[in-house]
Amino acid sequence: MSNDHKDFQRVMKALDLLGHIVETKQKLDEYMKELDDLTAQVASNDSVEASAVLLINGIAARIAAAGVDPTKLSALTTSLKASADALSAAVVANTPAAP
Repeated sequence: MSNDHKDFQRVMKALDLLGHIVETKQKLDEYMKELDDLTAQVASNDSVEASAVLLINGIAARIAAAGVDPTKLSALTTSLKASADALSAAVVANTPAAP
């Protein structure tokens, strides 16, 4: 084999290797984006779950504070209904339609 042919084969191998490197980099970029998206979703879920815990604990405290006073219980019921309605509306407004 001539040196030119060997050089050509080396260049072709190098180009093939470079092509594989580029493909691997593109896949890695896709995986990193997916990981970033997942990380953001986990953070969002943690925040929502913490908020729900605070809400539930707050409701329990408000019920205890209202005791058996009918006026306080009525006000608490009205407040909880308004909160439930607002939460329901937010869920509906921010839930994507089924594909």
